[in-house]
Amino acid sequence: MTDIEIAQQATMERILPLAHEKLGIPEESLIPHGHYKAKVSLDYLETLKDKPDGKLILVTAISPTPAGEGKTTTSVGLTDGLNKIGKKATVCLREPSLGPCFGMKGGAAGGGYAQVVPMEDINLHFTGDFHAIGLANNLLAALVDNHIHHGNALGIDQRKVSWRRVVDMNDRALREITVCLGGAANGFPRTDGFDIVVASEVMAIFCLSTSLDELKERLGNIIVGHTRDNQPVRARALNAHGAMTVLLKDAFQPNIVQTLEGNMAFIHGGPFANIAHGCNSVVATKAALKLSDYVVTEAGFGADLGAEKFIDIKCRKSGLKPDAAVVVATIKALKYHGGAELPTLKEENLEALEKGLVNLEKHVSNVREKFGLPCVVAINHFAFDTDAEIELVKRKMAHLDVKIVLAEHWAKGGEGAEDLARAVVQTIEEVPADFRFIYDDETPLWDKMKQVAREVYGASDIVADTKVRSKIKKLQADYGNYPICVAKTQYSFSTDAKLLGAPKDHVVKIREVRLSAGAEFVVMICGDIMTMPGLPKVPAADRIDIGSDGKVVGLF
Repeated sequence: MTDIEIAQQATMERILPLAHEKLGIPEESLIPHGHYKAKVSLDYLETLKDKPDGKLILVTAISPTPAGEGKTTTSVGLTDGLNKIGKKATVCLREPSLGPCFGMKGGAAGGGYAQVVPMEDINLHFTGDFHAIGLANNLLAALVDNHIHHGNALGIDQRKVSWRRVVDMNDRALREITVCLGGAANGFPRTDGFDIVVASEVMAIFCLSTSLDELKERLGNIIVGHTRDNQPVRARALNAHGAMTVLLKDAFQPNIVQTLEGNMAFIHGGPFANIAHGCNSVVATKAALKLSDYVVTEAGFGADLGAEKFIDIKCRKSGLKPDAAVVVATIKALKYHGGAELPTLKEENLEALEKGLVNLEKHVSNVREKFGLPCVVAINHFAFDTDAEIELVKRKMAHLDVKIVLAEHWAKGGEGAEDLARAVVQTIEEVPADFRFIYDDETPLWDKMKQVAREVYGASDIVADTKVRSKIKKLQADYGNYPICVAKTQYSFSTDAKLLGAPKDHVVKIREVRLSAGAEFVVMICGDIMTMPGLPKVPAADRIDIGSDGKVVGLF
């Protein structure tokens, strides 16, 4: 059966009594969105602040390939496995973006028998959070143009308006556009563009804030452009932050759903990891830690992007500290990193597998030596993986002294992840974390980027043209203490998506720099990464449909 067929055959429990039974949340503190989705009230979460935290497990992965790694599937499977062995565990995930759902992969709610449900709702409109984030972003854009049209009392230089519009869809035609055409009544023509919602600063602010007050404060700090004498203009000057917060107030309450096995899942927020910081909301993660003994959360894409930004941005801003990490890999993806062609990945190929293992080794080394986290490797198992291939991975990884666990949660659900759950619990109990950031707050922005490139990516150096270096120097004066958020391809440690494995001594080119003053980080855009993706030649939308019975088909 397909993932969606498995999800549609599931018998779900009503979310209000289930959340009360599993986590003790009073039903009056849950705001239902139908029978199987709910939001948890912020007032209730405030009552939990003095409770001790559970253990936090970060799930990350090798560099993504077209073969897939199954990070979300493993996060869900591990959570079910922990509950199977008697632990009170909850999973915290990002909400899927409609862009990838209709673009590259068609769904992001796990797979097989390790899914969160209702799967179609989660992958589509869910509780409307992304729509609210898009509206808040675009309200600010409309207010900027409206202010200029009605006299421009703030003296905004139209050439220096930096606030872009967003839409939650891959639409390359909107990357660079001209707005305000049609005469004086429509404003003054200027160049503009769209980003995808999950790359927006509003999304990042939404996920890093811990209260409505902080959310409003951060929104007010957004810089929308500059005046003619180059002074920053913030959203607060337009009186936009209050109305933006109103649009986001309901969305800010974290969403709770269930796994196929009836365990609890917080799914809230969804910044991209190859463009933004790639983690679910702080408010959801902190809520889960107060309500559970173990919390499993994922960071997007490979550990070079998702895990690095989880640690250097999310943990730095929130005070969160993981107790252990799980690095997910598949045999077929490792063979792809070793040079095997996509159509041949189901065939045994020990030579390609051995070559591709350098990617897993580099990620594990980063997690243990750079981030200071105890680590377990989860081999996300497929039926065509051979015993010889599995044995090769275990033998070649032995020198890193990490547990290598074969996980069969896709086919068996929580039962197939019990060994992984035991390995993670044992690692947390026996190996203390030596958690650390890649760089200090005081490190200059340029050097922060250089440290990430050298220590995490294996690069020899970073480069940028004179214009970019000048902007970094200007930002250093007022924002030098901010962390950096690297936007680059997810497919390689380098900025070249075709350099697989673990390339060394490559050079990372910074193409553009953007300040996210509300989110409080500086975005370093590297290589040819786009903040508005395009659809592939054959998008996932081609196979998504609905039958006469009202059932969705083709969504993963």
